[in-house]
Amino acid sequence: MPAAGPVTARPATGTRTPAPPRSVVVVGAGIAGARTVLELRAQGFDGRVTLLGAEGVAPYDRPPLSKHLLDRPAPAWLSDELGADALAAADDVRLGTPATGLRVGEDGVRVGTADGDVAADAAVVATGARAVRPPAWADALTLHTAADAERLRAALGFPHGLPAGTGQAPGAGPRTPGEARRLVVIGAGWVGAEVATVAAAAGVDVTVVEAREAPLMTALGARVGALTAPWFARAGVRLRTGAAVAAVEPGTVRLADGTALPADAVLAAVGARPATGWLAGALPLEPDGSVAVDERHAPVDGSWRVRVVGDAARRRSSRHGWVPGGHWDAALRGPAVAVAGLLGREAVEPDLAPYVFSTQLGHELALYGLPGSDDDVVLRGDPAAEDGWTALWFAPGGDPATGTLTAVFAVDRPRDVGGARRLLAGATLPVLDRARAADPAVPLPKALAG
Repeated sequence: MPAAGPVTARPATGTRTPAPPRSVVVVGAGIAGARTVLELRAQGFDGRVTLLGAEGVAPYDRPPLSKHLLDRPAPAWLSDELGADALAAADDVRLGTPATGLRVGEDGVRVGTADGDVAADAAVVATGARAVRPPAWADALTLHTAADAERLRAALGFPHGLPAGTGQAPGAGPRTPGEARRLVVIGAGWVGAEVATVAAAAGVDVTVVEAREAPLMTALGARVGALTAPWFARAGVRLRTGAAVAAVEPGTVRLADGTALPADAVLAAVGARPATGWLAGALPLEPDGSVAVDERHAPVDGSWRVRVVGDAARRRSSRHGWVPGGHWDAALRGPAVAVAGLLGREAVEPDLAPYVFSTQLGHELALYGLPGSDDDVVLRGDPAAEDGWTALWFAPGGDPATGTLTAVFAVDRPRDVGGARRLLAGATLPVLDRARAADPAVPLPKALAG
């Protein structure tokens, strides 16, 4: 679990633009890329914009792929979701044209493609991430693209999704308890739990296998993650924790302890890694493939002519330390900061708080901030009650009566979501009175110390 500790000082080279660019190539046509194009125009850029996309389809939103796998089978087009069309805002759109390399010179950038180089004054990298699938799991499906979602729906017997207002699809296959299609989900993280939720609700027999001791442990740690485990059974999903997968074979998932789980479909939901292999040799890559960027999304060891946004970036934050990618909200709002920096302007919100939301197993979840592995956890409300609860993380040490808040995880507590957003919007992490913060009757902002 990433720590929110101090930012390691590394020299940033040329983070300010000597002169605003007159041409920009945006690499990646997901939400970060689409938002970058729209932000360029919104911030007054009237030069040439080229948009490259790898998938060959118009930009669409990814969260519905898991949250609405069966009830919203058509892509959620970003032109509808954002109320503006990035394709129309760009001068040159090349979908189905993945980038193969990047060269940065004193006079501009060149992005390689199979059809030749694209030259521009500056480039914004927004190529997102790719789902992880270990070699031994070749028979498992992944879920990261609209095409992945189509394959998963077909494997579950719902090639066209669920008709609106129904619990199952006519003609999709038997749905009696003894004959339901069997889905094994490997990984009890955000995506795995969301898919398990919608599949079980549609009558699929679902087992979730998690190698670690608790669900959502990477994001929440063992103690808080364990509090979500009872939700699986209540939603009709079997959960096996501490269960490592040895192999995925046709019709079977074999665990390290020798257990064989029958499966008509297997989903590998064990995370994603930045899709940045094409940047090798052009920008320094972190061990996970991300690019370390400063507060303006410029590579800390790179040229002002490049900005990196979305899943590909590991952002430096004076409030949270190094913030990993993978946050939808960062892909939505980060481009405004990146574009402002590229154009030599000050951003309205220069240091966005990490934010993740999820709907799963009958609950609405929101995580603000970045929990540290050594942080103290304080529960606000009773996880066994029906009215929701919240977990608070405090940096270790200091006054036992007060604490520096690093993260908030709210379960069915919309008021706490709003409070967390306010508290984590300042220039520094807030200090709270621990006793008042633990009282669910006290609004979070009212728990500020002093």
